[in-house]
Amino acid sequence: MRGGPPVTKSPKNPFYAMRRHGFVRVAACTPAVAVGDPGFNAAETLALAKEGHARGCDLMLFPELGLSAYAIDDLFLQDALLARVEAEIAGLVEASKTLSPVLIVGAPVAHCGALYNCAVVISRGKILGVTPKSFLPNYREFYENRWFAPGAGVTGLTMRLAGQDAPFGTDLVFAAGDLADFSFAAEICEDFWSPTPPSTQAALAGALILCNLSASNIVVGKADERELLCASQSMRCMAAYLYSAAGPGESTTDLAWDGQATIHELGKLMAKTDRFPVRAQMAVADIDVERLRLERMRTPTFNNAAVAAGRPERSFRRIAFEHKPVFEDIGLLRPLDRFPFVPDDPARLDQDCYEAFNIQVQGLTQRLRATKSKHLVIGISGGLDSTHALLVACKALDALGKPRADILGFTMPGFATSEGTKSNAWALMKALGVTGQEIDIKPAARQLLADLGHPFAKGEPVYDITFENVQAGLRTDYLFRLANQHSGFVLGTGDLSELALGWCTYGVGDQMSHYNVNGSLAKTLIQHLIRWTMKTGQCPGAAEVLNAILETEISPELVPADAKGAIQSTQAKVGPYELQDFSLFHITRYGLRPSKVAFLAWHAWRDAKLGAWPPNFPEETRNAYDLAAIKKWLGVFLFRFFEISQFKRSAMPNGPKVISGGALSPRGDWRAPSDGTAKVWLDELEANVP
Repeated sequence: MRGGPPVTKSPKNPFYAMRRHGFVRVAACTPAVAVGDPGFNAAETLALAKEGHARGCDLMLFPELGLSAYAIDDLFLQDALLARVEAEIAGLVEASKTLSPVLIVGAPVAHCGALYNCAVVISRGKILGVTPKSFLPNYREFYENRWFAPGAGVTGLTMRLAGQDAPFGTDLVFAAGDLADFSFAAEICEDFWSPTPPSTQAALAGALILCNLSASNIVVGKADERELLCASQSMRCMAAYLYSAAGPGESTTDLAWDGQATIHELGKLMAKTDRFPVRAQMAVADIDVERLRLERMRTPTFNNAAVAAGRPERSFRRIAFEHKPVFEDIGLLRPLDRFPFVPDDPARLDQDCYEAFNIQVQGLTQRLRATKSKHLVIGISGGLDSTHALLVACKALDALGKPRADILGFTMPGFATSEGTKSNAWALMKALGVTGQEIDIKPAARQLLADLGHPFAKGEPVYDITFENVQAGLRTDYLFRLANQHSGFVLGTGDLSELALGWCTYGVGDQMSHYNVNGSLAKTLIQHLIRWTMKTGQCPGAAEVLNAILETEISPELVPADAKGAIQSTQAKVGPYELQDFSLFHITRYGLRPSKVAFLAWHAWRDAKLGAWPPNFPEETRNAYDLAAIKKWLGVFLFRFFEISQFKRSAMPNGPKVISGGALSPRGDWRAPSDGTAKVWLDELEANVP
C-alpha cells in the first residue's frame, strides 16, 4: 500500500492537498453494537465519527439498522424502541454540527403508517435525506417483510424525522456544492444482491460513490460473494463502492457476523477491515472521484446506458449540500503503484507477464500464417527490446512447428556499438538457435555521410542527429531489403515508452517494421517479461546472456563514448523511464492534468523506503525523486509527447494491443493531430506545481 501522511511536513501549498486533485476521503465503518440499545449504538457511531473527523474523512458509512441493531426481530415493532432511535438520530444530527464527515447511518424509520429499513444521511446539523431499502429479503434466514415496507417505488417524497423535514425516497443523489465530484448515493444490503441494484440507476444519475449499508450475516463462502459483487458493481458503474456489514455485538441467536467492510474503486480493492473483529474498526481510503468522472466521460457505453435507462438524472433528486472542505496536506491514503504497468503483487505480476507474452505470441503467429512468410527478419542489438521480441519470435515459431532457424537475426555494429552488446547479441542468437549474421554498417554509413557532406566524413567529431539517424536508418534499410531477399518480413522491436517519447527514427528507422510485437509494452514491463521467460523456462539455455542483457545500461549506442568513457545514455536525454512510464499511463489512460500526475508521482516516488516494489527488484536500483525532478521530467514528457512525436505514432505498423492504457496506435486507443502543441499541458504544469 502506498500513501499516508507525509514523512515530513510538506509546504503549505495547495498543490499538496489531496482534495485539490480530485480525491475524497471515505470510511466504511464497523462499530460495536448492543442488541436493541439505540443509546449505546449511537454513542459507538459517534465515537467513530469523531475519529473519522480527526482523520480527515469526508464520508463515513455505517451498517444497516446500526442504531437499533439488525437481528432484533419483532422488537422493530415496539414503539418505545422506534422513539428512542429517532431521539438518537436527533442527537447525531446535533453532534454533526462540529464534524466534517457526512454520516450515513442505518435505522428503522416510520412514515405514513409503515416502517422502512433506511439509510439516514446527516451532515453539519442537517438530515440531507433518507433512502429506504428497495428489496427486502424474505427467504432462508431473512424475514424482513414481517416488519418493513419495501422502498421500491418510493420516490419524490418528504418525511418528518428528528424534528426536520427531509427528502425521502430511492431517488436521491447527494452532491457537495463546494467539493468537485463529491457525489454519492445509498442502497441497503439485499439491494445489491438483486438483478437490478438501485445503485446502478443512481450511478447513471451521476453518483460517483455508491454506499451499501449492510448487516449481512456470515456463512462459509459468503465473504467471497460480497467482495465479488462490490468489485463488479464498482467496475460496471465506474464508481467507488463502499460496503459495511454488522460486526461485534449483534445477536447470535441464530446467526453470526463477520463485520466485513470494504472500499472498491473501478473494481480494485482500496481498503478493508479485519473480519470477525472484537472491537470497532473502519477502513479508510482516498477515492479519486475526478478519475471516475473522467472514466465515464471517455466511455460512451456508460452514457449510452443512461440514455437507454431513460436518463435517470431526470427522475433522481440531486440533494445539494455545503461540505466546507479543508484544503490542506493530509497525506494520501490509497494504493498507488510506482510502476502502473508492473504490479508489485507477485501473483498478479506473474499472471500479467503470462498474458502479455502470450498475446504477443498469438499476434505474431497469426501474422505469420496470414503472410505465409518463410522467414522472420529481426535486428538484434543486445538491448532489452530486441531481446524480448526475439523471445516472442522463438515461441511463435515453436507454436507453428517451424524451426527457429527460420528466424534471421542480424547484429549490425555501428560507430558506437560496444563489444559487450555485440557479444550479448551473438550469445543470445546462439542460445536460442536462430540463424545469426553480422553486417558492419560503418562503411555504408561513412559513404552516406560523405555523400551528404557531413563533417564526420572529414574527420571532425560531429555527432549530431544526422550522424545518429544515418546509422539507425541504414539498419532498418538493410532489414527491409533482407526481408525482400529471404521472403520474410521485418519484426519490429520498439516499445511503447519510446513511441510515447518519440525516441525512435521515423520512416526508414526503428519506428517502422512490417509488424511490431512490442508497440504496446512499456519499457518498465519488458525487463520483467524477460525475467518471467527465464523463470518459467520459455527459452532454456539462455539465462546467462539474458541476465547480462538485463544489467546493461539502456543506450542507443549511436554516439561514441566521451573522453571519460561515458556512453550515450537514453535516460539522461529523455528522462528516467520509470517516471516517464508513470506519466504515460496516467495521462493517456485517464486524461489527468499534469499537476495531478506530479502529485501522484510525488507520493509514489518521494521515498524509496515507502511502499512495495515489484518482486525481485534490485535494491541498488530503487530510486527516489523529489518534486523538482518529477516536474522537470514531466515537462520533458509533455513536450515530447504532445508536440514533437505524434507524427511518428500516426504511421505505426500493426501490432497487438497488450495492456490497458498501453496502446498509441491511431487505429486504437490514441488519436491526436500531428501538428499539435504542448502549451496547454506545460502551462498547467508550470502554474500548479511548485
